[in-house]
Amino acid sequence: MPGLYGPFTFSEKLLQRIWARREFDQGLARTADGRPVEILEPGRWNRLGGPDFLGARLRLGGVEVTGDIELHLHAADWVAHAHSADPAYAGVVLHVVLFPSAEKFTPGAAGRQMPVLALLPLLQRGLEEYAEDEAMEALASRPLARVPAVLAALDPGALAALLARHAEQRWGQKIHFARRRLALLGWEDACHHAALEVLGHRFNRAPMLAVAAQFPPAQWMAGQVDLAAAWGAQAGRWHLHAVRPPNHPRLRLSQYAAWSAARPGWPARLRACAMTWPVLPAAGLAGVGGLRRRHQLPALRKKLADEICASTVGGTRFDTLVCDGFLPLLAAETGAELGGLWQAWFPGDLPESLPPVLRALGVFDAPACPACHGAAQGLIGWQLAE
Repeated sequence: MPGLYGPFTFSEKLLQRIWARREFDQGLARTADGRPVEILEPGRWNRLGGPDFLGARLRLGGVEVTGDIELHLHAADWVAHAHSADPAYAGVVLHVVLFPSAEKFTPGAAGRQMPVLALLPLLQRGLEEYAEDEAMEALASRPLARVPAVLAALDPGALAALLARHAEQRWGQKIHFARRRLALLGWEDACHHAALEVLGHRFNRAPMLAVAAQFPPAQWMAGQVDLAAAWGAQAGRWHLHAVRPPNHPRLRLSQYAAWSAARPGWPARLRACAMTWPVLPAAGLAGVGGLRRRHQLPALRKKLADEICASTVGGTRFDTLVCDGFLPLLAAETGAELGGLWQAWFPGDLPESLPPVLRALGVFDAPACPACHGAAQGLIGWQLAE
């Protein structure tokens, strides 16, 4: 499909992951013939032959059913793949597709009419954002052994130009995603959703977004959110395996509750604060240390953490919140030139293998060239383009 910087791939496997994680607005789910769909259990992800998910539990139009789920990008793919004639698909009770069509039912075995559920109208983000997340997950587990050898062959000027070019593309993409979020939600809700999404990080973004939709910002700012209820609303969806204690989603919810209650109206405060921030040039790798000193970015970081987040979120997660949440939304909302600040900002959460590679290349070479967000994003962008 066409994306901001060229075509991107949206696979059936990605659609399956969205279903498995329930990364869509379940409250609005309706079959093509109008029946509400409640997902009690999404089923066991089947990596072998046959339906994509086995033993799912659903409530269709108030009637509980148990069976298999098959997913396709298009409703017509069921017929194209000849599933009606395959006995392995006789237990399918719901055909989940990405794109809506005029077909209200899918023909099953023995003339059975299967209900169809289209996910595209229910998605919480754009297709390109889901594809970006999938690429980032693949990148996090990809060995980087060949990266230094390839990039070390470039002279320092060429390496800096390459990373700067890819960083600029990444910045443009993040503004693009922010504009879409603002168009859907408006300023306050966009900030609210972005904050909880970043606090969920990689593994718990989907349930955090669901919490954001269910409990609006006014409730958090008034201290009216029951954290046990917010946690329980996504029971069974929280990913806790290998999550370090500081990243436990229950703790992150508690932090957001304290932040919102201490700084009610923080999205408006964020927009007002941004009008006083310096406009930094995209000075390249060698200029980051000097830019930070001249514009007192450590002091700005500390002030922002206190005035917006009541110092409840710290460390690299706060820097990710600034770079993935605050700055793109502010640039999209106000038109402010924040790309230089985004590049010079502190790196935030990164795949563990990335900083050593950047140090080996001489890119992260404090104090003249300290670790910065722009260089890290430039390397990520280059890897994704490879």
